[in-house]
Amino acid sequence: MPTIPTVLFVCVHNAGRSQMAAGFMRTLGAGRVDVLSAGSLPADALNPVAVAAMAEIGIDIANELPKALAEVDVRAADVVITMGCGDTCPVYPGKRYLDWELEDPAGRPLDEVRPIRDQIRTLVEGLLAELGS
Repeated sequence: MPTIPTVLFVCVHNAGRSQMAAGFMRTLGAGRVDVLSAGSLPADALNPVAVAAMAEIGIDIANELPKALAEVDVRAADVVITMGCGDTCPVYPGKRYLDWELEDPAGRPLDEVRPIRDQIRTLVEGLLAELGS
């Protein structure tokens, strides 16, 4: 039986980009990928505009909560993706690290968050194809 890969998405606040990426990965991966997301300085709540942008396309992330990045999450992950915010993660041999350069949706209106959301979707689809999921 093949092992299910684990992907960890990291951004500073774990309130926008990483949560949108995790929402796409959970939906598009449909159980073929384990998904984690975290932040180095987690916010108190998700960015409501990111939640609205995802809801527009039928992905509900409204009940997710920002979480602090923990070493155990990095150890559990096969792929660690930082979201263009300069986060440093513990580095472990055998892990794949990627940095996706993405605009921060914080403080932006919905019409500016949609292209960020769509870019994240494209990146997630590409990663799923690479993972064979």
